[in-house]
Amino acid sequence: MDIGTIILAVSLIIIMFGMGLSLVKDDFIRLIQHPRAIIVGLLNQIILLPIIAFLLISIFDVGADIAIGLMILAACPGGPTSNLITYLAKGDAGLSISLTTANSLITIFTIPFVIDFALSHFLDAKEMVQIDKLQTVIQIFAIVIIPVSLGMALKKAKPAFADKMNKPVKIASAAVLFLVIIGLVLKKKEDLIPYLQLAGITSLALNVFTMLVGFATARLFKLNLVQSLTISVESGIQNGTMAIAIASGILMNDNYAIAPAVYSLIMFLTGGIIIAVGIKTIGSKSTNGIK
Repeated sequence: MDIGTIILAVSLIIIMFGMGLSLVKDDFIRLIQHPRAIIVGLLNQIILLPIIAFLLISIFDVGADIAIGLMILAACPGGPTSNLITYLAKGDAGLSISLTTANSLITIFTIPFVIDFALSHFLDAKEMVQIDKLQTVIQIFAIVIIPVSLGMALKKAKPAFADKMNKPVKIASAAVLFLVIIGLVLKKKEDLIPYLQLAGITSLALNVFTMLVGFATARLFKLNLVQSLTISVESGIQNGTMAIAIASGILMNDNYAIAPAVYSLIMFLTGGIIIAVGIKTIGSKSTNGIK
């Protein structure tokens, strides 16, 4: 394992620890008390997102590396960035955190199967790589659940300190992801333009379409505007750091990390648009809680 992979894993651990700092018992209680919004959100993130990714990959006919990278990204949960964008866009921060928490727990077990499908579908027989699903689950558990649990423990023991650190850590998480992307771009700079041409349009289509579908399904199930915006964000803002870590650290292929990196850059731009739209349309009407 090279130094870059180690730094990436440590960065992801810090990011997930930061997410744990924002979690309290009520976030888990909310999963039971308000199941409709949670179910709609998880439907979009765990089922519709990989399906939409696969369909768009088929339509745009991208190469195997880009296709696998996008499927890895689609299999990952939302991350702290989605929580921050939701908060800034006047969305339902509690719902966002609850969805990220539930999704992070569930995708530990679904990610290996999505990756296995992507590898078997997009690679030739001679290129096929077999992954150890149990080992992959354990690795993801180690870099997701353990740091989140430690963050929650600190939140319970030192709530004032955790609250003080919550927002700076989320902002730092976004900065870490940006630096990771820059590092990857520099590492693959010779192949960057062809990869951008291949991954850019598909990544943009995936990001925009999943956010639109997230919003539409939320409204279809009669969720309010604040909840619908939140599910839209959670559907389109993915944990790019985790996707890159899986590609480079678990699958040991930096080429698979290019598409998640491109997608992450795009989602910062679309996230900014969502923030502007949320402030304009919701503004002071947001209660920042589930109704």
